[in-house]
Amino acid sequence: MTRLTGKQVTVAGAGALGLVIALTLARRGAQVTVCDPAAPGDNASGVAAGMLAPVFEAALDPAAAGHLDLFRAARDGWTDFAPVALNRTGALWRGPDAAGMEARLDALGARWRRTPEGPFTDEDWRLDPGAAMTVLFAQAARAGVRFETRAVEVRDVGPLVVATGAGGQGLAPELDHLTPIKGHILRVAGGPASGPVLRGAGVYLCPDPAAAVLGATMEFGRFDLRVEADQVAALKHLGESLWPGISGLRARAETGVRVGTPDGLPLVGPSRRDGVLLAVGARRNGWLLAPLVAQVIAAYFAGDDPGRWAARLDPRRFDNKDTDA
Repeated sequence: MTRLTGKQVTVAGAGALGLVIALTLARRGAQVTVCDPAAPGDNASGVAAGMLAPVFEAALDPAAAGHLDLFRAARDGWTDFAPVALNRTGALWRGPDAAGMEARLDALGARWRRTPEGPFTDEDWRLDPGAAMTVLFAQAARAGVRFETRAVEVRDVGPLVVATGAGGQGLAPELDHLTPIKGHILRVAGGPASGPVLRGAGVYLCPDPAAAVLGATMEFGRFDLRVEADQVAALKHLGESLWPGISGLRARAETGVRVGTPDGLPLVGPSRRDGVLLAVGARRNGWLLAPLVAQVIAAYFAGDDPGRWAARLDPRRFDNKDTDA
């Protein structure tokens, strides 16, 4: 593993991807500055359930259906990365048509077992986003990462990593391939405190002793952060299939904006703009993908082989399709 001692790098964005990249580069000797105009946690990574869910993401999101192998590798990257607590209680399907879901899991090659409540997999984990961000900020600062509360510009010193989520317009031409996706989640007091994540069609319920997380809407093409009563009501209605009575519990709504690509995978690697690398567009899997993305970015900086996933994540893959057309 090539060291990056003395190399100056600016990372735009302090969400899951930006923090994990910054810490990975700093651990290898780089001098890293993270720039973000928002307060810590005031981003899409903070408005999240923290699911590291390769199986059900591949089973339920058509854009993710072909990426189970990559998602598994990304999840496994968390085991050796940082002292972030990982909950491995798995995920349980409580939606309709359990037999259909079992067939889908078999087709994916997922590891699962039948239970009286529905098919269960221990391959899906989760973390607490707030606690994880606290740990990552502390670890990064200890490794020498500097944090600046401002937007980044291309002329900033050193190579630039764009990990801005829904921001970053104008920093790289490949960002034009991204689509914003607004999402609502509800933090529900009195919901399940422990146990596996409950999954259904278009809905999940993540147990938590403070407030269970019910999510999540996906509103394509939306950049605004306004909480919408109809979306909240629809989410509560879907939640009834997972935890009867949840619609009557007190809930706090939050919104965030993620961005996605046409094939459901982020843009990771060199931009056509000199000196710029991209790590953006993880859809709703920023936490899941962060360690894998960071390793690919670090390899590019070091001039090492970026590994087996790099071609699938290449930011220029959509440009080639445009040219072929």
